[in-house]
Amino acid sequence: MPLANYGVLAARAVERHREGGTDSPHYEVHLLDDAGTHYRAAVNVRSKVAPHELMYVVVDDFRHPLTQRLPAAGSGWKHLDGQADGAALDFVRGNLFDPAAMRVLPPDLPGVDNDLSDLFDHYVQRAIADHAVAVYVFGDRFGPEPGKKDSEFGFQPSDGVHEIHMNQGNSKGFEPQDGVRQDGGLLFHLPAEDRWVAVFLAFQSQKWHTDPVTGHAIPGSPERLAGAEAPLTIIAALANPGGPAPRAGTVTLLNTSAVPVDLTGWRLADEGGHPLPLPARKLGAGATLTVDAGEGDGFRLGDQGGTITLLDPSGLKVHGVAYTARQASAEGRTITF
Repeated sequence: MPLANYGVLAARAVERHREGGTDSPHYEVHLLDDAGTHYRAAVNVRSKVAPHELMYVVVDDFRHPLTQRLPAAGSGWKHLDGQADGAALDFVRGNLFDPAAMRVLPPDLPGVDNDLSDLFDHYVQRAIADHAVAVYVFGDRFGPEPGKKDSEFGFQPSDGVHEIHMNQGNSKGFEPQDGVRQDGGLLFHLPAEDRWVAVFLAFQSQKWHTDPVTGHAIPGSPERLAGAEAPLTIIAALANPGGPAPRAGTVTLLNTSAVPVDLTGWRLADEGGHPLPLPARKLGAGATLTVDAGEGDGFRLGDQGGTITLLDPSGLKVHGVAYTARQASAEGRTITF
């Protein structure tokens, strides 16, 4: 079954411990919320399943509508119900980052800036030193366990978050943990810079085309999302056209391939999954196509932020983008991706 206690912890980091020498080491973070409740975030840095090195991506300027939906900084644990327009993470459907940008790092090696624990240190140590930095940890809650000391930091009761990584498309043996809109991750809000930093992890054994209900890997689908090799990409959107209603906005696509693409059966989907079919025609190599968002069945571009996903005729995701309310605030201005 999917994760039973999925949610997000809003707290500040107070100390960290680099765990090593085990088959499944973790990078441990001690966090404290504004009510004085202690938590531990147990972040995997090595997979039990080969290949053992984890994939990671850091988005140093993370812009996504979910940051507008997060609980207040330092407010503690919040359960997330996995609604499409909520704060839950979904690496496949949420358009949080380009999976092609993920890289592999070993868990912990001698030397400086050469492993996953070093990478976490860069962001966590800054958060420990600056209490203004808000930390958000997405994953599955364990505890609280009354009367039990935390195994790493000694506070009572033991309480915290684990499964802070992709939680769908798992290999056999871990499939029972599959689910949609329940992926883990770490977000850091740097108020002095008005900037978000996001760190996302996945196991190399996980698949990226997953069932929209179960989160299980789709048999026979490609190992990875198309990424930079996608023949069609979304390059722009007019989400706030302004003027008298109704005006639905537009989405612009580019054929990046060297040959024409037959658009029959292709469609866009908004954050709620509402479809916008593309016209049944061929789009020439290097050509662009601008489609009216009002032509879809409930498809909507909101000026409060959202996502746009491109699906091929078989329903598999090819490309996706996200935009924030700030990006859509200027009437008549086209957002580029």
